[in-house]
Amino acid sequence: MTEKRFSAGALSVALGLEVYPLSIVVEGKALFFLARRGVEKFLCTAGVSGFGGEGRRVKIDGEDLSIKISPTTHENAVLLRKHLSWTAPAVCGIRLSVGCGDRLGLATPGHIRAVRGTGAVPFLAQQSIREMDRTMRSPEEVMDCATWGVFQEGWRGGFGSDADHLKSAADIDRCVGAGFTLFTIDPGDHVENSASGMGARELAAGLAALPWEDLATSQADSRARFAGKSFNLPGGVALRFTEEDYLRAAAKYARAVAHTAKMAAHLGGAMGRRPFELEMSVDETQTPTTAQEHFYVASELARLGVKQASLAPRFVGRFEKGVDYQGDIAEFEREFAKHVAIARHLGPYKISLHSGSDKFSIYDVVATETRGLVHLKTAGTSYLEALRAVAEVSPALFRGIYAYSRERYGEDRASYHVSAQVERTPAPDAIGDKDLVGLLDDFDVRQVLHVTFGSVLTSRAPDGALRFAPSMLALLRQHPEAYAACLERHFVKHLRPFASVAAAR
Repeated sequence: MTEKRFSAGALSVALGLEVYPLSIVVEGKALFFLARRGVEKFLCTAGVSGFGGEGRRVKIDGEDLSIKISPTTHENAVLLRKHLSWTAPAVCGIRLSVGCGDRLGLATPGHIRAVRGTGAVPFLAQQSIREMDRTMRSPEEVMDCATWGVFQEGWRGGFGSDADHLKSAADIDRCVGAGFTLFTIDPGDHVENSASGMGARELAAGLAALPWEDLATSQADSRARFAGKSFNLPGGVALRFTEEDYLRAAAKYARAVAHTAKMAAHLGGAMGRRPFELEMSVDETQTPTTAQEHFYVASELARLGVKQASLAPRFVGRFEKGVDYQGDIAEFEREFAKHVAIARHLGPYKISLHSGSDKFSIYDVVATETRGLVHLKTAGTSYLEALRAVAEVSPALFRGIYAYSRERYGEDRASYHVSAQVERTPAPDAIGDKDLVGLLDDFDVRQVLHVTFGSVLTSRAPDGALRFAPSMLALLRQHPEAYAACLERHFVKHLRPFASVAAAR
């Protein structure tokens, strides 16, 4: 068999299905491809056993073939990953990468089309435990949706998978079995945010209460490593720790370091010999991470044997959901350069930008400073592009989702850093159908829609039936190219500054 011998057209005619051309793979005597009938997709194979489904005898170019037409189940996704290793995620290392959250399980084709030719590694299976719970999805489902999308698009450039914002060992265990490769530890509950406002005397008084046994060190040794020390970092950055700098860093982050080390140990045991990567994220804490605090955290993790692929500090300014950076860009650039220097000195590891979507005003700064040593993490922006496609194809459905989101925003915003006000958004009946798409470019509307995704996808009518999700998913499946086009346009805009820097290296 050769891949050129079996065209999508010939296979489509023989089977009465629409075959995805890029999915056709011949390995040895085995044939694999993906096809659809209406909105239902099927895995088709020949010359390989193990996949359950309907057998069909067909003749193509004079050759008789026995083709198995199988449903795209979890079991078949697992088996496909064993046969075609490029449909399974892998560790990424410190290559330029972009996290592509997919809350609906339909975004991978659009994400792949955007990332082609950029040099960035896409993390196509990425979802936090919080998002999985809100969308009623499992880690296995998140992984399988990425696999089928990779197979459909014939993407062999490699991809990562991110079990995001893990807070407990139980969270880790839920994702290990599904095959995730990057585990983002979120020790935010163990960060002492009030330390940023404490005086030196108060900080010193609390030092004894830190978990020194879990940190495998003593107060004296810890102090000696940092207080009064200066460190020369790449790029001519000089970092000095005063006594107060050390006390504040330890008071604020020591418990978070200890928790992360425990989580890393559990993860190592759960993964066994399988390769994996770890990220520590404190982006959702209340106060910015100073350069001294970043240095303290990263060096202490390294001392405890925790190797990280990336670290997500809490940067100066506001990284709100779905909208551009808010803050002094010059200040951001000065502080960001320090964070990058620390990552190069103590790693190298990547700087991870959470809530990284739509921050167009700082992408040039980030790309230039990191020179590719960055992970740009996005999630909800792909959901917003799904709503853009819905607004284009079904104004009535979008209008209903928008109206419900305005009702839910007051409650749903509680767990997010957002500043949108419903009072600044137009009433649903005040906008004509042709103008609905434009709402997706409005600051307040974007955030209202962004943070209410969980309520929208789980909302039920009085009879118990899901209210919006079935119609929304059905529409996007009926118009896959509309959604893919929205995603491609949106993500190309995100990746262009990073691709330019990567190409210049």
